[in-house]
Amino acid sequence: MKRRIFLSLAAASAIAACAPMTPEKPNIVQIAASNPDFSTLVTAVKAAGLVGTLEGQGPFTVFAPTNEAFAKLPKGTVESLLKPENKAKLVKILTYHVVPGKVMSTDLKDGMMAKTVEGGALTIHTKPAVTVNHAHVVKADIEASNGVIHVIDTVLLPKM
Repeated sequence: MKRRIFLSLAAASAIAACAPMTPEKPNIVQIAASNPDFSTLVTAVKAAGLVGTLEGQGPFTVFAPTNEAFAKLPKGTVESLLKPENKAKLVKILTYHVVPGKVMSTDLKDGMMAKTVEGGALTIHTKPAVTVNHAHVVKADIEASNGVIHVIDTVLLPKM
């Protein structure tokens, strides 16, 4: 009897060891870093020292501008913001793109305000299209282990 139980446990352990591990859902930074459309954003997050924060537990909602969104800024703006002496300004801009909590597209209401980590507020409209301070949401609800990403076509600029 003991031998049968031992063999059953050994077989169960062997099967469990061979079962494929389900990968953990990536966090916000991992998702952004794996997408070439966010290379400027990732560079900025690193320069601002915000990687650890955005890899944290969250949850966070990030309105993530694409490389094309950064390219809309006046020439030289990104390069200037990436300089160490402009780190505080860069942090202010990037944290203006982050809302505490996980806000899915189904949670959005026309005309709603969302307070950002930076301290300002974003105005969200859902009609005729979803916009955040006039930036269009081009892809919504990219779920991460620590929140959600909504892709936008324009960099959001807080009042300086």
